[in-house]
Amino acid sequence: MFKKITSILAALMFAVSTANSAEFINILTGGTSGVYYPLGSALTKIYGDNIKGSKVQVQVTKASVENLNLLQVAKGELAFVLGDSAIDGWNGKEDAGFKSKLDKLRIVGAIYPNYIQIVASKGSNIKTIADLKGKKVSVGAAASGTDLNTRAVLNAVGLSYKDLGKVEYLGFGESVELMKNRQLDAVVQSAGLGVGAIRDLAASVEIVIIPIPADIVKKMGVPFLTGIIPADTYKNQTANVETARIINFLVTHKDVPEATVYQMTKLFYENIEALKAAHSAAKDIDLKNAASNPPFIFHPGAAKYYKEKGLIK
Repeated sequence: MFKKITSILAALMFAVSTANSAEFINILTGGTSGVYYPLGSALTKIYGDNIKGSKVQVQVTKASVENLNLLQVAKGELAFVLGDSAIDGWNGKEDAGFKSKLDKLRIVGAIYPNYIQIVASKGSNIKTIADLKGKKVSVGAAASGTDLNTRAVLNAVGLSYKDLGKVEYLGFGESVELMKNRQLDAVVQSAGLGVGAIRDLAASVEIVIIPIPADIVKKMGVPFLTGIIPADTYKNQTANVETARIINFLVTHKDVPEATVYQMTKLFYENIEALKAAHSAAKDIDLKNAASNPPFIFHPGAAKYYKEKGLIK
């Protein structure tokens, strides 16, 4: 009897030990109507199917700034982040939402560009950025990447939030609902092309996409680049629209094991077709650009993969 009890206890202890050794991967994304969330959801299957013993989940967040702050305190293993927010977090820029330097952050790789998409209802008579003065505008969740991008655009034309008629700090989905109900004149969304929230809006309301000309992008400075929202990206958008774009990155923290980050990196860039199926923005992800212009240092696991691929020395 004693031997039998001992055997049962040993089995239970082994089971507990095995459960505790599971690899937890929490993927920090953004709102459900953006691009980060569907890509993160696709990764849960890719990682769950291929990283032995892993327990993978996706977390809805307010996106870039919150994601970076969560990584710093190890409340996530992988996050989708805008390039300018990554730089601000690494430098501890307080007015961007960071109380101190986030020194535990590590880069996994560059992914696709976000396009700053300023969308107005046709009836608002907004045709330029300057026309936003005195209007009701949603600028994204407070301290989100969209919020920071909106401030950069307005600052480049000599405006601030004080010049707007009303500022709403709302996620993409909530903003669209208010636009449909004529409670907002315009919404700013920093996201990949073809974002679901804007497609949804364009299907219900006549919209105008406000251009951000190249001279304004230049005034916005690093890390913003010129970009084009191609014609027919959204319903009734018949012409190309100039805008600003900024690269997104996958970010982790230094305490995630090297082997885990290596697998996360490899599986991400070797399953781009599955990511494209989750969202069209993934079509701009290219392994050749993954190690380009990192805003701070790579995690050793990511660096190992890029060395194997000849992307870094």
